[in-house]
Amino acid sequence: MKITLLGTGTPTPSLKRQSSGYLIEVGDDLIVMDHGPGAHHRLIESGARAVDVTHVFLSHLHYDHCMDYTRLVLQRWDIGADLIPDLKVYGPPPLKRMTEQLFSEDGVYGPDIRARVNHQGSIDVFKFRGGVPPRKWPAPQVTELKPGDVVDGGKWKLTVAEASHVQPYLECYAYRIDSDEGSMCYSGDSGAVCPAVIDLARGVDVLIHMNHYRTGTEPTEIYREVCGNPIDNAHIAREAGVKTLVLTHFLEQIDQPGIRERILREMMEIYDGDIVWGEDLMVIPVKGPRLAKME
Repeated sequence: MKITLLGTGTPTPSLKRQSSGYLIEVGDDLIVMDHGPGAHHRLIESGARAVDVTHVFLSHLHYDHCMDYTRLVLQRWDIGADLIPDLKVYGPPPLKRMTEQLFSEDGVYGPDIRARVNHQGSIDVFKFRGGVPPRKWPAPQVTELKPGDVVDGGKWKLTVAEASHVQPYLECYAYRIDSDEGSMCYSGDSGAVCPAVIDLARGVDVLIHMNHYRTGTEPTEIYREVCGNPIDNAHIAREAGVKTLVLTHFLEQIDQPGIRERILREMMEIYDGDIVWGEDLMVIPVKGPRLAKME
């Protein structure tokens, strides 16, 4: 199993950090977890292609976690030329309705797709790519999940839990993947110390967790409950007994020399596993060698 961090930023525009996106290579599959603005560009930079992606899991439908879902679906369909299976997509409701509103014949991209299916010039390009007319309409296979669901990928198994974020306005999930190659958990945008996420992440090789405001600087206590802080993350990792904690979803406020090191020292007083300060395009080998400890 190998994890590539595609986007480790927030909704705030940044040239350094794109919005949330993660790429998991496990078994014969290439899985995308969340695909916010800029994540698809990072996917290309990683050496992967849209046509290589087999599954998408969206943790919740905040735009910084799903805006590039549109780009992934359309580019995979267009370049794929009907030669690859339909994309398998999973996430919370109303993901089906959102997908229909984007890609159905009367959806947002309906006119674009109609032209690519029917115009002779587009048909010629489709045939050049190996397609055989008539061209099929894009048809992502969307499955809406609920906490407790399990997705069997053959060589891997994914389990769903409820995260603690902006319910009831959006359903928000955390995901865990188990395989013979290792295990990982992605908490989505879970905040504070969420018992469901701790249970889901128990004993995993890698936990990916948002790391927003520095502890004690959150705008309000409610904000802390939905976004957490580094000290909360350390407690989650310790209680869950995870081997490696990968920090992501950084505000510029804490993404500064000196502040980073101070945060890591504070966290290491609570959690004695490996802590990784995530960067875009960083590769996390699961079950790789443990990092050397700072004194």
